[in-house]
Amino acid sequence: MEDEMDRLATNMAAITEFSGKISGTLQDRRQQITKLSGVHSLLKKLQFLFELPARLKKCIEMEAYGQAVRYYTKAQKVLHQYQDMPSFRGIQEDCNAIVLELVGKLKEQFRDKDSSPQQLAECVDLLLQLNEPAEELCEEFLAHARQKMDEDLNTLDRQLKLQAGDEVPPKLPGVVERPADAYLNAPMDILEFIDCGCNTYLSNICLVIASYNDMFLNRQQEGEGLTAVAMKKLVNFVNSLMEHYFDYVRRRVQLEKETGDNTILVRALDRFHRRLQAMNKLLPDTDFSRAGTEIVSRAARDRVDHYLHFLKQHFTDCLTDVRQNLATPKLLGRQEDVNSLADLLNTMHSSLVEQIKSVLVNLQAFIASDITFAMKIYFRGPFCVQGVREGLVVAFFTSITETCEEFCEGTGDKGSVPPALLLILSRLCSDFERSTIAYLITLTDELFLLEEDLEMTSTTMTALCNRFKDSAQRLLNHYVRVQGLVISQMLRKSVETRDWLNTIEPRNVRAVMKRVVEDITAIDGQVGQLYEEGVRKERSSDSSRRTFSHSMSRQQTRSQWSYAPSIDNSLMSNIQKLFSERIEIFSAVEFSRVSVLTGIIKISLKTFLECVRLRTFGRYGLQQIQVDTHYLQLYLWRFVSDENLVHFLLDEIVGSTVHRCLDPVLMESSVVELICDRG
Repeated sequence: MEDEMDRLATNMAAITEFSGKISGTLQDRRQQITKLSGVHSLLKKLQFLFELPARLKKCIEMEAYGQAVRYYTKAQKVLHQYQDMPSFRGIQEDCNAIVLELVGKLKEQFRDKDSSPQQLAECVDLLLQLNEPAEELCEEFLAHARQKMDEDLNTLDRQLKLQAGDEVPPKLPGVVERPADAYLNAPMDILEFIDCGCNTYLSNICLVIASYNDMFLNRQQEGEGLTAVAMKKLVNFVNSLMEHYFDYVRRRVQLEKETGDNTILVRALDRFHRRLQAMNKLLPDTDFSRAGTEIVSRAARDRVDHYLHFLKQHFTDCLTDVRQNLATPKLLGRQEDVNSLADLLNTMHSSLVEQIKSVLVNLQAFIASDITFAMKIYFRGPFCVQGVREGLVVAFFTSITETCEEFCEGTGDKGSVPPALLLILSRLCSDFERSTIAYLITLTDELFLLEEDLEMTSTTMTALCNRFKDSAQRLLNHYVRVQGLVISQMLRKSVETRDWLNTIEPRNVRAVMKRVVEDITAIDGQVGQLYEEGVRKERSSDSSRRTFSHSMSRQQTRSQWSYAPSIDNSLMSNIQKLFSERIEIFSAVEFSRVSVLTGIIKISLKTFLECVRLRTFGRYGLQQIQVDTHYLQLYLWRFVSDENLVHFLLDEIVGSTVHRCLDPVLMESSVVELICDRG
């Protein structure tokens, strides 16, 4: 083992000695080879420099612009370093001239509208390598992109004009029509319009932003100052484009006011809102969602306003239908006409409730669970509370009460309102106050989940109910006044147009009294269809056959006056009135059949009384009034809450007639009853 190791050491020493001899022999040749290699490399570089102008021209001819830029940037430092030498100066001047031509070629391709995004990116990259001003390139790139974006905007503008019915300019002569033009020339619905804008216009904006970021903002060699300037230009450019786009979307959405279904509109708005959120992520320094949300909120408000107008118009149409039905002549003996007022009321009430429910269901599309903007607090709260509950339901209820108040005031075209319509509206308002308002407000709160937002509402259910109760009361009071005025006019004319001094002895009841009883009976039938009977005081068993105690006492009194001439007639009458209850003619009417008829009869008889006080009567005139009042007493007592009220007013009429009579001789009660029975 030791012998082998010794032999190995001897061999290694021999090898080392032999290698040293070889190195010493080749040392001179190695230095010469290294020197020759350096000279060869330098000659190749010089050859490249001398051939550079020709190479650049060849690359330009072959449109190999990238290779030409690499050649030039590779030799640029050397040429700049030795530019003082005449030979190198000439090469540099030739190269500069060729590079100027190259820059021109690149800019032509950059400005070409048919250039692809990849070609544009390559052109910008090469121009930046050739030290072209980056700020100018930014402006030129954005200007080129603006041309294509304007074409997309023109498509949206054309669709907007087609939908609005405006005149669309024809294509220029010589322009070849593409197969897609037939689709673009037809009006799009709102969903197609939004899809067109998102898939073309917004998509192209996103491509421009991405390309711009790669070309100018993500280049590591650029300074922060240039990056800030480039970003500012991009933000201004995108904001300008988005303002135009928002304007088109806003105008197109406004054209959807007359649509009946919200599903397509809401889907379109949802896609629009989603796409804007994606753009915010692509360009962090902007916030397009705020403007987009404003458009969505405005569209929702427009729909609420449209439905409010629709409900008001529907209520007006219901009123028109009722008026037409009331004006239609009824055939005698038709049983189906008996409950016409109740049927009209039920039809109007159910129609209004169903329309409100239908509108609420349609508006639910704006808060569906799969709609992105419906989950936003800044949209959902104002839309559900200020929009639907206050701006639609409460506003519609308010408009109903305002319309009813206009009927009561008798202003404008509503001055000639049929009395039956007042009665129907009074019962409608009463029904709303009792149950309908609570039902519809509760339904609204449930459909739009308003339990937690009720503190934001400005109108309470109690306030609405009180408003409808007041309207019902005013309508009923106005109905009583109108009907009382109609009958009063008949009575007044019958008194004023007759010669009471020279009339003949009464043989029958005047026709006007029969007409008064017929009209009051018809009114009783109308009111009975809509209101309950009400409370009456106990009646005496002989109400229909009661003779006038006032009249009889008048006779006895007059026979006594001959023995007591010192007592004045008017004084006796006034003393008697002191012990009678005061009758309020225009008091508030209760919601009952008896109360309504009592109010009408009080107004009518009070008018009759006042007219009698202004006339002078002869004996037969007094007796005719006696017959007429007894006829009224036979029939009117059954319509009022207290028959004593009728007795008192009729006694007052006869008593006043006696005071105004020149020969006050009353007819026998039996004769009066006979005439009235025969009449």
